Amino acid sequence: MIATLEKEVGAALLTRTTRAVTLTEAGADYLARIEPILAALEEADHAARGTGELRGVLRVALSSSFAVREAIPALPPFTARHPALRIKLLMHDQLQDLVSEGADLAFRFGALPDSSATARSLGLFETLLVAAPGYLRCAGTPALPADLAAHAVVAGPSGGASWSFERGGRQVSVRIAGALLSSTMNEGSIAAAVAGLGITHTSELGCGAELASGALVRVLADWRMAPVELHAVFPAGRAAKPSARALAEHVAAALAARAVPGR
Repeated sequence: MIATLEKEVGAALLTRTTRAVTLTEAGADYLARIEPILAALEEADHAARGTGELRGVLRVALSSSFAVREAIPALPPFTARHPALRIKLLMHDQLQDLVSEGADLAFRFGALPDSSATARSLGLFETLLVAAPGYLRCAGTPALPADLAAHAVVAGPSGGASWSFERGGRQVSVRIAGALLSSTMNEGSIAAAVAGLGITHTSELGCGAELASGALVRVLADWRMAPVELHAVFPAGRAAKPSARALAEHVAAALAARAVPGR
């Protein structure tokens, strides 16, 4: 099918290697031009049925940690309502371009690098420091942000070079240097913290199970850290698929009780 299409348009649309298949520049341009047409057809088909049932394939890009901890557990009621919809999860722990991924929807935390994409905020979620009880028994529990200088730190994907805190109007920023271990994945930094390797920085969505079980406890809980924002991101230049909008709304509702009030 692709070979026939490439012959018709007179250009290679995909680059194929033994490890991956990616869009060529011509392929990306072709996809960007036909996606609005495909989305409009899906919208018209959805409206014509008038049943509210979603069909087709929905491609969702998200981190593996968010997928396993939050998105997948939230899916059963959604898939039960829309049994004709097939969902493909594109799980990566580094940001990917929605067009090259072929994604209809992405869930992303923090600042959005692609300002041309259409995004909807799904809420702000608490950011916190956590450590294993065993680590704190051996190394002591920090009472002030400045005490972190004497502790082992596990740098996670959202930690950054410094951690900022606020309490009673007082703001403190602590530079994090010489982390014992760093991980580009939330699951790596959480596993390291559970193993007693040090204190790590994450969102409540990234460590809820470990806090509930007691494998991790909060550190400097009386100091507030800036919450992290979760977005539903839709590809630029075309209307969002009805199924993409519906899943974004479903996930937002599933997480609403845990969002920071006032947003």
